[in-house]
Amino acid sequence: MKILALSDEVVDFIYSPQVKDRFGDVDLVLGCGDLPFYYLEFVVTMLNKPLYFVPGNHDVRALYMSDGRILHHAEGCVNLDRRIAHEPDLILAGLGGSIRYRPDGIHQYTDGEMRAHITSLIPKLWFNRLRYGRFLDILITHSPPFGIHDGGDMAHRGFKSFVTFIKNFRPRYLFHGHSHVYRRTEVTRTQLGMTEILNVYPYRVIEWGTTAANG
Repeated sequence: MKILALSDEVVDFIYSPQVKDRFGDVDLVLGCGDLPFYYLEFVVTMLNKPLYFVPGNHDVRALYMSDGRILHHAEGCVNLDRRIAHEPDLILAGLGGSIRYRPDGIHQYTDGEMRAHITSLIPKLWFNRLRYGRFLDILITHSPPFGIHDGGDMAHRGFKSFVTFIKNFRPRYLFHGHSHVYRRTEVTRTQLGMTEILNVYPYRVIEWGTTAANG
């Protein structure tokens, strides 16, 4: 299975007809936050593959359209925030948002609030363990775990609760965005226990079952 993961930035050649030539063979698209609805809708329309996403701290709660419609998520896409989904031979879960750095911030949470979001997933994760022999395969988030690919400022600090999640539920991968990468020397791949943590900014292609790579 080939997965296209996106985050934080509209990539010109992805938001163009070239996307079919470069990524027409992917089986699944995952959005890791701070991506406009129109971008996700374009990708899912052009590739005609399942697209799951989580919101980032710059995403809006709703988009008010000129025709009177109110959109709460990108059309044709599935908001995976605090949810679990199943694709053939693949279990996905999502946790959106960033650490709270503004009192009125949208999609911003304290570590305690994020722990509560994780707690809401635990019954389904244990059901997966009993039925499929594993809790999940891929966790998609906007923010990274604390101390891994995160920044020194409050707005880009990772969640400590994600580190605990990884240790307890052992996903094969955690894909995140939020941490923008501008130098090739920056670390974007880290192994923690059984979990490979990948910063997908602004996009990354992953061959499920083999080595992760940039597309």
